[in-house]
Amino acid sequence: MTKLSVNVNKIATLRNSRGGDFPNVVKVAFDIESFGAEGITIHPRPDERHIRYQDAYDLKKIVTTEFNIEGNPIAKFIDLVLAVKPTQVTLVPDAVDAVTSNAGWDTVKHQSFLKEVVSEFKRNGIRTSIFIDTDLKLIEAAATTGTDRIELYTEDFATQYALGNKKAVEPYTQSAVLATKLGLGINAGHDLSLDNIQFFAEKVPNLLEVSIGHALIAESLYLGLENVINMYKYKLKVSKL
Repeated sequence: MTKLSVNVNKIATLRNSRGGDFPNVVKVAFDIESFGAEGITIHPRPDERHIRYQDAYDLKKIVTTEFNIEGNPIAKFIDLVLAVKPTQVTLVPDAVDAVTSNAGWDTVKHQSFLKEVVSEFKRNGIRTSIFIDTDLKLIEAAATTGTDRIELYTEDFATQYALGNKKAVEPYTQSAVLATKLGLGINAGHDLSLDNIQFFAEKVPNLLEVSIGHALIAESLYLGLENVINMYKYKLKVSKL
């Protein structure tokens, strides 16, 4: 069964827009777990424009499922993750001014750096995942870093699927097959939604976890948060039948 981890960055964006503490990120994360999600994801950025570093500490106290912290492993981020010790850290090569994640790692070019970072996190008992595109050479290189998992960057699939191109999933299928052979766990995220999640999960073998934020929160404005979480879980379940 593929686990659903809900990214609560958008909740923090809404909170920060008024300068107060409503909606409260910790309360929403608690409710999301009670509605059936199997994980909470956050992606703090250096400018703290949505998730604040303090949120990571506060969430650690209440998350009872899997806690996943995503981000670019600059020194401040590494220190945060080592202090909080989440279930999983997902390494994302974000530029400081990036609006959202827009590329995976070049695991060949940054091989030495990633090995060092992965080793440090694993030495502290934190599962590691590398955000990556579907280039098979990059997946092979990811395996040599010692990472536990990769997270497939799914924006291209989502864009093409919306245009009716279902063949866009094929590179993700091939990537998952190779990753499994290399002993890597497989996560996925970015622009996955209720429209495409079941098809994606059907076509990508051994998918352990999906991390969904923007679409899930937007869909919840119309359908309700508890309802949407269970709709995702149902589609993920059906995809494996």
